[in-house]
Amino acid sequence: MLQMSQKLTIYNKIILLILLAVFLIMISSVALMEIERINYRIVYTASEYQTVKLYNKDYQEVMTMPRGQELKVSTLFNQQYYQIMYNKEQYFINQLSVVNNLKAAVMEHTMYVRTPVTLSLEGGLSLIKKGEQVTIIGYDKLNVDGSVNRYQVSYNNLIGFVMAKYFVNTKELALLNYDQAGTYLIHTKRGDTLGGGSGANLDFYPYTKPSFTDNVMPKETRCLYLNGGTIRRMDDYIVAAKSMNINAIVVDIKDNVSPAYASPAMQKYSPTSYNHAFNTFENYQTAIKKLKDNGFYVIGRITVFKDQYYSLDHPEHTILDNTTGLSFDHNGAFWPSAFKREVWEYNIALAKEAVAEMGFNEIQFDYVRFPDRTNNLEKAGKMNLRNTYNEDKAQAIQGFVMYAADELHQVGAYISVDVFGESAHNYVTAYGQYWGAISNVVDVISPMPYPDHFSAHEYDFEEVVWTVPYKVLSFWASNYVVKRQLEIPTPAKVRTWIQAFNTSKEPAVEYGVTNVSEEIKALYDAGLRDGFMPWNSGSKIDKYYSLAEAFKKEY
Repeated sequence: MLQMSQKLTIYNKIILLILLAVFLIMISSVALMEIERINYRIVYTASEYQTVKLYNKDYQEVMTMPRGQELKVSTLFNQQYYQIMYNKEQYFINQLSVVNNLKAAVMEHTMYVRTPVTLSLEGGLSLIKKGEQVTIIGYDKLNVDGSVNRYQVSYNNLIGFVMAKYFVNTKELALLNYDQAGTYLIHTKRGDTLGGGSGANLDFYPYTKPSFTDNVMPKETRCLYLNGGTIRRMDDYIVAAKSMNINAIVVDIKDNVSPAYASPAMQKYSPTSYNHAFNTFENYQTAIKKLKDNGFYVIGRITVFKDQYYSLDHPEHTILDNTTGLSFDHNGAFWPSAFKREVWEYNIALAKEAVAEMGFNEIQFDYVRFPDRTNNLEKAGKMNLRNTYNEDKAQAIQGFVMYAADELHQVGAYISVDVFGESAHNYVTAYGQYWGAISNVVDVISPMPYPDHFSAHEYDFEEVVWTVPYKVLSFWASNYVVKRQLEIPTPAKVRTWIQAFNTSKEPAVEYGVTNVSEEIKALYDAGLRDGFMPWNSGSKIDKYYSLAEAFKKEY
């Protein structure tokens, strides 16, 4: 019995020693944590530039790191440097290069705009012109390299956000024009001869073209166009497209008098459009999902500055007829003015909604221009274009395109813009389209050189040009498009609309397999091999089947 009691006593002592050890370990851990809490604090690298300087133990500069990085610091060395770990190496950083709050990591206070830019306000859009100074009051996020995505700025008592890439540090730099390899000089020679503006007033800085890993654009897109009325027959069009070597589909979101679905953005900005929608939101969404599930790259088409229903809702945003005081009627259609930022806001809201809710890979904007053949009326003072900021037409068009590209790239979608074939000529068009100013910004430029839209003997052809589609498109592509693409630092892909309808002029020509094949071959032979889109406004499935052999060919 005594031995048992001695064993229990020894056992109890062991338990007590273990408990004491555990207690001491816990106390030590808490003490260490307290010491660390006292001695170390979290800071963030900060600078008026996108990187900060790092120094070696002799306080000599050896490298840089992006601003906005989280660090632990403790004691000051040499009264002004903190020792830090970066990329598993020890460095020193000046105490002036760290802040306690991440929002304070951006230290620039004033900057200057190098090109006219859109200021996104709480409830609308405004413009800041080239060379203007702004006060930096914040930012939305820092990129991994320490650069800012968008600055929050104060300008003329307005507060809003602007893409950071449009700012420079001095007024002198802001007033310069990008002229690498004589780029700018080429465009300055193209003055305002037709009323659309001067090439000298446009921006030709390089514009980064994104490549989204989760949204891959085909190298060559062979498309079919579907208007808003085709949604109910989507299964039939999928079968047709798969049989024709088609890998992409262009689907209307909004045409002039044809809103494709009941969009919440339409309900907010244009109730009349919402009430005239062809399809429900759900039916349209289901149809687009079918296209994506079947492997098609899907492009949503939006007509911008020709919009009957929006004009009825907002006549104050339309081009005005000064003789009647009403919206200007241009061949039976009303035109929201490209100078009005409210129109920009609506169309971009619709585009971003379509990407988010429908899953479009790309948004294609059509009617990105002012009405054509109105120059004499404008000169006579019969039209009010609502030119709030005293811009050239071409400036407003490029401004919209830049704003649209920035907004869509932020949500992971590509942007394309339709232009007249004439825009590739070496002048600024009367309606504001200028090839270089658009192609330099967008991901895809989509010209519409339909042979029967040229004059009968365009380019001094002896033949009527729509009777020789290969010849006229070959001449147009080689002598104009290819040259225009070389005049800008960041040209877009060229995906061309081709004529897939019979001519409405005499001599009448049927555009079947032979003529459509000639169009595509002419473009591809000239080097424009990024794809094609056959235009047939009715999206007639029988017409598409009749052209299948042209679509299936390798060129």
